[in-house]
Amino acid sequence: MIKAVSRRPPVCKAAWIKPAARAKCGSPTQAWGAGKAGLRQAQRMSSPEPVTHRDFHAAATDAGRRLDQFLASQLPDLSRVRVQELIRQGKVLVNGEAGKPARKLRGGERVVITGPVQLPPLRAVAEAIPLEVIYEDDDLAVVNKPAGMMVHAGAGATADARNRGTLVNALLHRFGRLSAAGGELRPGIVHRLDRHTSGLIIVAKNDRAHLRLARQFADREVHKRYTALVQGWMKEDQGTITGAISRDRVRRARMTTRRRGGRSAVTHWRVRERIAGPYGRFTLLEVGIETGRTHQIRVHLASAGHPVVGDTLYGAAREIKPSGAAHAAPPALKRNFLHAAEIEFSHPRTGDLLKLSAPLPQELVQLLGRLRVCN
Repeated sequence: MIKAVSRRPPVCKAAWIKPAARAKCGSPTQAWGAGKAGLRQAQRMSSPEPVTHRDFHAAATDAGRRLDQFLASQLPDLSRVRVQELIRQGKVLVNGEAGKPARKLRGGERVVITGPVQLPPLRAVAEAIPLEVIYEDDDLAVVNKPAGMMVHAGAGATADARNRGTLVNALLHRFGRLSAAGGELRPGIVHRLDRHTSGLIIVAKNDRAHLRLARQFADREVHKRYTALVQGWMKEDQGTITGAISRDRVRRARMTTRRRGGRSAVTHWRVRERIAGPYGRFTLLEVGIETGRTHQIRVHLASAGHPVVGDTLYGAAREIKPSGAAHAAPPALKRNFLHAAEIEFSHPRTGDLLKLSAPLPQELVQLLGRLRVCN
């Protein structure tokens, strides 16, 4: 569905969001590009990362920890792989000497980072991968990303693996030229969705559109609605989750609300349907976010005791099993039941309000049908 309304800013359509929150209602999507950090990234236009200098002191309680583990705990927004690259490149000094990732600390050492990781340049390449384009003009496109597809290559993988099979590869084949504001590895990418989340994502075809779209994300003027199925029944009909989010100290692929000092995050949810049957209880939700933290919806719902179905990283069951022998187990869901269903934003050139939607993927529709079966 596409609607255009001339020259007025997006307004929050989620009437179920409480009035205090509605005044600043926005929903930048997850991770790169969503918010002021993404705007600054676009404005830098792929310029080299500035040299940084960080200084830490290992406490007595850090005795026995590996150097890479210590630094990963001090730098929650940096992956352990990136930390190890820093050390191997000689940019981590322990009491003035180059360290090694496996070096065991004794406590009391001074650990200094002298500069950023230097990664080999990557250039995304075109690849013939089918795409479902919901909307397209000279400035932008909106694509319905399938679950299982990464938005762009990851810097930690091997050169061949990280530069194939992504949304960026498919976009370059389809459109040929995209904005360069995100750098050579992320042409056209203003924001992103998790790999196992499907739904709508905006792509910029030129730098002017990219910067204006990034500004809308930074100002929380882009509104999105997600559909999620969670395990169990939510106690209330609607609610808001506000736990601050940071990276898990132990499992670095996860985010958590259990650490102090995380980044503020706000997620609103509303019950669309409660399901009870031979496979247990589930709640179908409509979800809106005011902030765009990594894994925000997934970690917030898991923190409430209701992980997204299929999201085993955050505690969802690996299999959905029937309570008796009369029903066969539904096929395993090889993705998260999370779909970016609607998006609303102002066109970067005309100012027209665009509202677009994408229906639930067929595999999610089929799973819902199985779960609704009654005894």
